[in-house]
Amino acid sequence: MDELQEKFDDATFAFSQGDYEAAASGFETILAVDENHFDARMSLGMALCRLEQFDLAIEEGHKAEKLRPNDQMVHTNLSLFYVKTGNKEAAEHHGLQSKIASWKQPGAATAPEAEGELQMAKPKAESFKLPGKFPDMPWRKNRIKGGAEGDTDE
Repeated sequence: MDELQEKFDDATFAFSQGDYEAAASGFETILAVDENHFDARMSLGMALCRLEQFDLAIEEGHKAEKLRPNDQMVHTNLSLFYVKTGNKEAAEHHGLQSKIASWKQPGAATAPEAEGELQMAKPKAESFKLPGKFPDMPWRKNRIKGGAEGDTDE
């Protein structure tokens, strides 16, 4: 295991134990060596959020956004950070960006039409045809034959 991965694992463990200061410090150490370490950047933002350093968390979130602008979690985190600061407009913007990014994820349902408007589900090309004759209804025959309900000719 390389040294950066070991540091990342240690910082992640500190985060999982609720030691957000140690976690943030560990993620910062990794970023000092590799400023484009996406997972460390994302994790640092979350650690800063837990430490209620929301402005710094937002700053880290935007750095992660530059690394992966279409990543769903980047926008989910930014939306959360902006909610914490009371910036509803920015929170809603990143919430929407997160939703759009989820459509772009491999295996996700296809995105709405290019015009940007939601479309109604379209019927399949095959049309449904009624049978020429409905099947016999034996329960009705018995009622008619016997005369009264419950009477049968068995």
